[in-house]
Amino acid sequence: MYKRTTPKIFARAKELHRNMSPAESKLWTHLRAHRTGDVHFRNQHAIGNYIVDFCAPRKKLIIELYGSQHLEQKEYDDERTKYLELRGYRVLRFWNNDVMQDIEIVLKVIWNALNDEKGDEETKS
Repeated sequence: MYKRTTPKIFARAKELHRNMSPAESKLWTHLRAHRTGDVHFRNQHAIGNYIVDFCAPRKKLIIELYGSQHLEQKEYDDERTKYLELRGYRVLRFWNNDVMQDIEIVLKVIWNALNDEKGDEETKS
């Protein structure tokens, strides 16, 4: 059951799924149930020792939402991104503020990534 992670990480992912931030909840309403080009997304998806906010496993696309805490953990985030990219994933990052105020732009960047178009991989205001 836990092929890609440990039982402890899997349990933590379930807990995070139940307690999403407002920005995560808002984006999830657009990504869930194949609403984005019939692509299946998972939220709070465990990969190794990491839990990503959103993942489209078949497209190898990860979407991460960043709050102010990420300003203080750049090294950790860089290490995490490197780990995920080495496993073939593409990582898109958005600030929570962007999701809350400019959801249409965020969705357009995600749509472009899903369709392999070159677009902004990171949107940070």
